[in-house]
Amino acid sequence: MTTSTPLPGLRAGLSTLALAVLAGCSFVPKYERPAAPVTATWPDSAGAQEVGGIAAADLPWQQFVHDAQLRELIAMAIENNRDLRVAVQNIEQARAQYQIRSADQFPTVGASASGTRSAPNPMQALGGPSVSSNYTVGIGVAGWELDFFGRVAALKDVALANYLATEEARKAAQISLIAAVSSTWLQLKTDTELLLLTERTLGTREQSLRLTRLRFDNGASSALDMRLAESLAANAQATRAQQQRLRAQDINLLTLLVGQPIPERLVPPVPAVVTPEAPRSLSQPTAAVEPAAELPTFTEVPPGLPSDLLLRRPDIRAAEQQLIAANANIGAARANFFPRISLTGSLGRVSGDLDGLFGSGGSKAWSFGPSITLPIFDMGRNQANLDAARAGREIAVAQYEKSIQTAFREVADALAGRATLADQLGALQAQAAAERDRFRLADLRYRNGIANYLDLLDAQRSLFAIEQALAQVRLAQRANEVQLYKALGGGWTDYQPPMPPVAAAS
Repeated sequence: MTTSTPLPGLRAGLSTLALAVLAGCSFVPKYERPAAPVTATWPDSAGAQEVGGIAAADLPWQQFVHDAQLRELIAMAIENNRDLRVAVQNIEQARAQYQIRSADQFPTVGASASGTRSAPNPMQALGGPSVSSNYTVGIGVAGWELDFFGRVAALKDVALANYLATEEARKAAQISLIAAVSSTWLQLKTDTELLLLTERTLGTREQSLRLTRLRFDNGASSALDMRLAESLAANAQATRAQQQRLRAQDINLLTLLVGQPIPERLVPPVPAVVTPEAPRSLSQPTAAVEPAAELPTFTEVPPGLPSDLLLRRPDIRAAEQQLIAANANIGAARANFFPRISLTGSLGRVSGDLDGLFGSGGSKAWSFGPSITLPIFDMGRNQANLDAARAGREIAVAQYEKSIQTAFREVADALAGRATLADQLGALQAQAAAERDRFRLADLRYRNGIANYLDLLDAQRSLFAIEQALAQVRLAQRANEVQLYKALGGGWTDYQPPMPPVAAAS
């Protein structure tokens, strides 16, 4: 260690440098949020009439979902889903990176101690000791960059924006998970209902097949009627196998989303269907197909204005944070054109005797070593880094604008579905009621010999098709409610139970 400057000079130099750091400049461009590339109102075709109620982003999913079983499944998914776990760990990783960049703005102070003993000693020839010793102890600062031009601060801003973006990404992942679990649950309920419908239809067609065989054996029916009845029964058997496969796949997907095996009590059961016995007479009535069951309902949410999405949708906010990070990265790239000043220093004691290191046998020692690096020729590297940073910002702007456009389209589609699916469902319900009555009358006319068998088979096919379409539209209506809730940014807010009233002091 060297000892050429008094300690007060070191303190004065550090004070001057600290003031220079506080007065340092920044080359980060001023951030301005790009204008939203969408209209100020929803399309008229979307039927975006305002309805009373809390905004989707402020409505906890526990209040949006009415079905208790579905709420339990969503809670299990939030706890165990692996994709959501990855999103949470991404937050922790980004937080650590931000802490690293924040620490770069401050000096790293470390303590050190060393000792050396060497021989032979040149002093031995003069009668001195044959072994020399040297001991030092002190604290020091190594390689602290003085951020005169804001490079370190800009990198810290980049890390902060990335951290905030990962937090918004986690919220977006939770929203998508809740929507996926809800949609899969609705699909499972619908496929279970369609399986039951197929079982009932198969029973009806097998009953008609047995009746047709009886009529054929008695000479009251033709071979063509016989083959048509066999074809319809086989078609129902194939549809049943398909629905069994779809239902099993729904359960598998729901298990993946939940992240653990689903308890049996939460799996919608398939009610047993009793196959009708063979008719004892030609006047015995044929079983009718039952209408589809209702699906769980959800809380209706208002659409608000398109501008609300900028503040409500986590994926849009994440895209904006990425844009802020890209903007700050330009400042760091600009600062590379200017000198980097680093400081290395230490303060301690040195002694030739270990016992005298902290006593009168030791002496004070310090060192102060600032360094400056000025780029002169780098073959265009710094300019290329700046060009890349500017291009990265333009990419981030395009991604931010696309996220807004995508969100706008998702909400508009969901609003259009809400405006039209109810009318479609009502029309199909009326058509299904008419087809059930038509099937009953065709069956009655056929048994009394008024109508031919083709009329009965046509009524069976029409009723089965309309019942399937009715179940699918009912599914589409409920799934559309989930998609609107997701598109409006709902699903990341946790439910806070109301506080119990405080008892008045007596």
